[in-house]
Amino acid sequence: MKDAVTNLIKNYDVAGRYFDRNAIDRLKAYFESGTARLAVATMVTANAAAIVRQAGSKLFEEVPELIRPGGNAYTTRRYSACLRDMDYYLRYASYAMVAGDNDVLDERVLQGLRETYNSLGVPIGPTVLGIQIMKDMIKEMALEAGIESANFLDEPFDHMTRELSEIDI
Repeated sequence: MKDAVTNLIKNYDVAGRYFDRNAIDRLKAYFESGTARLAVATMVTANAAAIVRQAGSKLFEEVPELIRPGGNAYTTRRYSACLRDMDYYLRYASYAMVAGDNDVLDERVLQGLRETYNSLGVPIGPTVLGIQIMKDMIKEMALEAGIESANFLDEPFDHMTRELSEIDI
């Protein structure tokens, strides 16, 4: 798994360049947000089950046909699989948030996911909505905890929704 620092170093190393003002500013911003990143990751870790459960409830309120007969979350097995996947997205989003880099999402979550979901008939739209609901919940938790500048937590969630949304919404 890469992080913001190793990616920056790699890019400058490949180009054979010393860090310029832009690189220094990016490193400074990453390190300055480090405490907030860890605070949010700690909140996610401590509340993951509740976040997933509440986000799932909200998703099923907004898209009730998912849990009706014939819906993709109908039956206990499918409902559980949906919540399992939401937990998976949340966990990897927390890794990417701490790392300040979305490579882990591409490597471990997104590669082949659209194709898998399409082949299984899993609708992408509700998946994207569930990810956005979790992001909104975590942003609210961060604000309540006094973390005012939490824009860094948008990045992994928005990256997943953007990548999933490119095909077959």
